[in-house]
Amino acid sequence: MALPMSSSSVFPIFFFIFLFFSSFTSSKPLIFPLTHSLSSSHFTTTHHLLKSTTTHSTTRFHRHRQVSVALSPGTDYTMSFSLGTSPKSTVTVYMDTGSDTVWFPCKPFTCIMCEGKYDPKTTPLPHNLSSSSSPVTCQSHACSAVHSGLPTSDLCAAARCPLESIEMSECNKHSCPSFYYAYGDGSFVARLYQDSFEIPMSEPPALVIKNFTFGCAHEALGEPIGVAGFGRGALSLPAQLAQFSPHLGSQFSYCLVSHSFDTDRIRQPSPLILGRVDSGIGENKQKRVGNTVADDFVYTSMLENIKHPYYYYVGLEAVTVGSRRIPAPENMKKIDGKGNGGMVVDSGTTYTMLPEGFYKMIVLEFGKRLKSGYKRARAVEDRTGLSPCYYVVQPGTKKGTGQNVPQLVLHFGGNSSVVMPRSNYFYEFMDGGDNGKVKRRVGCMTLMNGGYFPDSGGPVGLLGNYQQQGLEVVYDLLKKRVGFARRKCSSLWDTLS
Repeated sequence: MALPMSSSSVFPIFFFIFLFFSSFTSSKPLIFPLTHSLSSSHFTTTHHLLKSTTTHSTTRFHRHRQVSVALSPGTDYTMSFSLGTSPKSTVTVYMDTGSDTVWFPCKPFTCIMCEGKYDPKTTPLPHNLSSSSSPVTCQSHACSAVHSGLPTSDLCAAARCPLESIEMSECNKHSCPSFYYAYGDGSFVARLYQDSFEIPMSEPPALVIKNFTFGCAHEALGEPIGVAGFGRGALSLPAQLAQFSPHLGSQFSYCLVSHSFDTDRIRQPSPLILGRVDSGIGENKQKRVGNTVADDFVYTSMLENIKHPYYYYVGLEAVTVGSRRIPAPENMKKIDGKGNGGMVVDSGTTYTMLPEGFYKMIVLEFGKRLKSGYKRARAVEDRTGLSPCYYVVQPGTKKGTGQNVPQLVLHFGGNSSVVMPRSNYFYEFMDGGDNGKVKRRVGCMTLMNGGYFPDSGGPVGLLGNYQQQGLEVVYDLLKKRVGFARRKCSSLWDTLS
């Protein structure tokens, strides 16, 4: 895994470049820059990039039914913060709404099978614990949380606490046992620590959380970079901020700058906003997010899942292609008692995944509504993993015909609809052909077939970050709802400051 930003980038992630309000108050949000992790050094061609992102999206979606899933360069977003006091250092991790723990590599660190997953020149070095770091005890609530609610007695026994101490509930001197996370293509073992978590402000004093809990990994398989979990668990970053200042953890949002894998656009940071509360977030005045850049939010309720309680589930009611509304299957609208169904809103997966039958209906209608003369580019589909793909212009012409691509609208529960920007679901690029001699413009749909899993105990759909570009997505944890608003994300910094 590599962090893509070069030393010449406008917003290098190795420095504390944050935009904040002039002073911290209980009502003002904090703004972090999210950096897209695309690295041109990893992808020699557009086909290579797309194949990597489609493979990762499929793997991550399928593993959502069992465990958290690793993130990878080209698909995800990183953030940085300060940790420790002696010494104080910068930690750079992936931001992920699909996990609920903050962890990162610590010295000494061994990463097995990490070749090709990072660039030694840009990947941050493993963190060196400061003298102010202290291990979390096996009796703490944090220890139970990271071990999925194991009883304190079991944790004390795993920490080799004497029986007498277990019976007397006197295990505070024993450290919480190591915990294990398995990913779709990797894993790690870590121990819990606490230290000072700091966000520097434009004017003193800085925002400091003295007992911030995190996982320190000394060994990993295929995972050289850590994760800041933004899920609904007790050890997620929003949950820990809420203990310090309730408004910071009660609501957060992000606005992903539209990029279409353009490296110039990716250099622009995407704002992550903690404690987002203002007059622009009220009850729905309109139920449809359209094509303007100043829409109010439309909301849909979060669905509860007893099997995966830290994911952000919503119900998808239908998708409109052109003028035809295609109803979603019933298991996309709700979750049953076994944890089956629903759609996860995920910042860490690139493409939206839909159940097989529903996906095929959308693709069929999409093809019918394309301008006549569009020809399927099946060879491109094989090389990229995206489908369907079409040649959108004749050879030798320069003007694209993207205006003839049918509109897509997502309809969520609560009668809330989101009109998707065309670039969010139809990616156009130049294809060099099999021999690289004849270049033709190609457009591919960036929704994917998630397969058929009727009783898998997990989501049947997933809303990926590629489809979230150009939208501010807000997670209202108090009212248990997710909101969407059309935004010009690159200008949102100025709007909020």
